[in-house]
Amino acid sequence: MSSTIELENKFCAHNYNPLPVVLSRGNGVFVWDENGKKYLDMMSAYSAVSHGHANPRLVEVVKNQVAKLTIVSRAYYTDQLGEFLKLACELTRQDMALPMNTGAEAVETAIKAARKWGYEVKGIETDKAEIIACTGNFHGRTITIIAMSDEPQYQYGFGPYPAGFKLVQYGDAEALEKLITPHTAAFLVEPIQGEGGIVVPPKGYLKTCQEICRKHNVLLIADEIQTGLGRTGSLLACDHENVVPDGLILGKALGGGILPVSMFLSKREVMEVFTPGDHGSTFGGNPLASAVGLEALKILIEEKLPERSKEMGNYLIGKLHGLDSPLISGIRGRGLFVGIEIDPALASAREICEALMERGLLSKETHETVVRLAPPLIIRRDEIDWAVDQISEVLQDMDRIRLAS
Repeated sequence: MSSTIELENKFCAHNYNPLPVVLSRGNGVFVWDENGKKYLDMMSAYSAVSHGHANPRLVEVVKNQVAKLTIVSRAYYTDQLGEFLKLACELTRQDMALPMNTGAEAVETAIKAARKWGYEVKGIETDKAEIIACTGNFHGRTITIIAMSDEPQYQYGFGPYPAGFKLVQYGDAEALEKLITPHTAAFLVEPIQGEGGIVVPPKGYLKTCQEICRKHNVLLIADEIQTGLGRTGSLLACDHENVVPDGLILGKALGGGILPVSMFLSKREVMEVFTPGDHGSTFGGNPLASAVGLEALKILIEEKLPERSKEMGNYLIGKLHGLDSPLISGIRGRGLFVGIEIDPALASAREICEALMERGLLSKETHETVVRLAPPLIIRRDEIDWAVDQISEVLQDMDRIRLAS
């Protein structure tokens, strides 16, 4: 075992189970380990590195901004935040935004906004507000957020959990309407579930949910931390159904693969429930993060990365459907957000990811049954061809071993 891995295992909490590779450098769609071996990154840090590693435009912005001003807190105005939030709101058709750092922080912000809106605007009885989330959801790992989870591991040992959350079957709009009460403030949903295994809901689901929420005066809040900013082949996954949610959560790719940058965006009626002192973050909206986030958004639009994701995603999914392997029980996704479902009776997704790693392709398993593919949006057709060849050969090797045993 690498001494670097041993060092991390000794001093770092064991809250992850990384693949046994030590990465030391990245450029574009590639990363290199400490021994100089090159890998094609088909994970892009759970969609955070959509622009590619060490994107030259972003690196230049970082250099310039670090030399000028980085952190002063929101106690003062800065010359970077306003332009960043203006572009984010214009692109997403939202009115206002509240900047944070991590995706989980932005989700917590959305929950606070929804509850206060419920009390002050909708007129829900004090401390009775409810938020409906979906089965199979993943919105983060804070105590509040795991109260919405139905994944036993995320909850075990961390109770008691905050009240005020209900779960509805993902993809079932009719069940959502039945669960709404006068106390319902918001419905929080991922347009495509990432950690759930790249689960795509039925066509028209999000649009129907929007209509139901409007009918009952319930906020529709879309968590697009993973699906947003070009990942699914449009700027937002909501755009596929022309849905403009009442609240929108962005993160991951918003920081250009360089910094944790997130935000909650919403219509003015929702955001204006916040007054000074209600909510905040020392680092949220700092000048460095704002400069990087602004450039990340400009790159997405100017270099047409959502359109590229759509084209390359269709190509990748088409190639994967051409694989003939009994180990594959399904292929699903949209844009460059793809999951290969593995039959657990025949193989584990972890074994496949480890075998792919040996061949120079980095992916990661989800729930032991899905191999996730979410490369940087700048990936080329020939790089996809190479990746699918490696996947095909690994599946063939594992099937031969299975049949021989």
